[in-house]
Amino acid sequence: MIAHFHGRRLPEPGNPAGYAWIVDTYNLQVPMPPRLMAVADRHSPVSTDDWIMLRSRQQPKDNLIGHLRLAFRYEGINLSVLDRLFQVVPAEEITEMVQHRVTGTFSRRLWFIYEWMTGARLDLPDLGKVKYVSILDEELHYTGIIVENSARHKIHDNLPGTPAFCPTVRRTPELFHLLEVRNLTDEASAAAGRVPEDLMRRAAAFMLLDDSKASFAIENEKPTPAQGARWGQAIGEAGQHELSVDELNRLQQIVIGDARFVRLGIRKEEGFIGSHDRNTMEPIPSHISARWEDLDSLMAGLIDYDEISLARHQHPILTAAVLAFGFVFIHPYVDGNGRLHRYLFHHVLARAGFNPPGVVFPISAVILRNIEEYNRVLRAYSGPLLPFIDWAADPKGNVKIAGETAHHYRYFDATEQATFLARCVQTTIDEDLPREVGFLKGYDRFAMGLSRIVDMPNKEIELLRKFLAQNDGKLSKRARGGEFEALSDDEVEQIEQLYAESWT
Repeated sequence: MIAHFHGRRLPEPGNPAGYAWIVDTYNLQVPMPPRLMAVADRHSPVSTDDWIMLRSRQQPKDNLIGHLRLAFRYEGINLSVLDRLFQVVPAEEITEMVQHRVTGTFSRRLWFIYEWMTGARLDLPDLGKVKYVSILDEELHYTGIIVENSARHKIHDNLPGTPAFCPTVRRTPELFHLLEVRNLTDEASAAAGRVPEDLMRRAAAFMLLDDSKASFAIENEKPTPAQGARWGQAIGEAGQHELSVDELNRLQQIVIGDARFVRLGIRKEEGFIGSHDRNTMEPIPSHISARWEDLDSLMAGLIDYDEISLARHQHPILTAAVLAFGFVFIHPYVDGNGRLHRYLFHHVLARAGFNPPGVVFPISAVILRNIEEYNRVLRAYSGPLLPFIDWAADPKGNVKIAGETAHHYRYFDATEQATFLARCVQTTIDEDLPREVGFLKGYDRFAMGLSRIVDMPNKEIELLRKFLAQNDGKLSKRARGGEFEALSDDEVEQIEQLYAESWT
């Protein structure tokens, strides 16, 4: 029994089991799964967000098949760990484990995943008549509704991607609450249905502008008016074009604008996020991008994921999170990755019909207000991964990567990233959309009431509203002596009263 495992404290003493045992025993060069499993000494141990605690009588045999069977049952299919395991365990041993009970659910899942992932065929005949089972357990993972059948293994393939790119999302209590109990899809549609069409169009225009500005602000950049307008137009058209490298290249060109000092298109060099040592100019990375030699395969897989997950009816919030965060982790461009990453949220939600017609959820604006949490979610992937990438500084101040790394970007656990995006969508439905609609309703009341007090062009109405908003509903002495000097004391009193009533 141990109290700590690879720097992670157990809720009570226990023996590592499942994937924890496998990664440790085989010294697999892969970050530990976000949630581990252990067998406690007590009869009724308590599990946590970080640990699945099993009873002592559930202790498996101390061998690979025992722990792998336990992992499949309680932790589900972890593609990241299995990919590395298949590199060190001979095909003959996998075949032997499958033959142990070839028609069993565990054996068929192991068999299918091995052949799907490696492209190698085990020395086993196709199965005969037996009931199909799903590769991903729907009680443990989120999956698509539509499946493909593998007659050889009698498996329903409900994986959302391909061997080139297939991150997975675990079914957690919080995601279950947001996606299934609250049902954000229906709530988004209902929220829009309660708003008159003309008002929704105006609110959508404001939210689109807000999102465009926020996406640049996250990168600490201030776009020119023309650049901001072009990017806002691109976001407004999200979902109307099929995803491809050419389309992403087009969007990158819009983002960058002046490309004299930036190489456009998929990079042909390594990349990292971080800083440089002031004296030596050696890189100090906080995240290392995928090797440029792997980008063609990874980007093809990512684009296929967009198609497959849509065709299999995976929840659009989950697809958007996997696609967008997968893109930014791969980091395929020299510059512009962050804004393209956030564009992909809009692309998936719009393409899947999640957004109300004409409405762009201001995901970037919500992210900007929660920037620390956003950065934490990015670090949740990059931090644990960094020790497993063998890199050195090159003479130009970039990184030089040794060894294979593509698997880290193909099969990561995207649960935390999906949860973050679901929270952002929830915030948009609960706060941003009602606030924008409420503001516009108030503005209409204010403008209509003002017309009964004094004739004023729209430009001056907005300026007057801003002055009142900046001074707690009172017109300042400077404004009364300047732009609005012509107003009488009685008119000012009426206007201040109108302002107070318009937004109550």
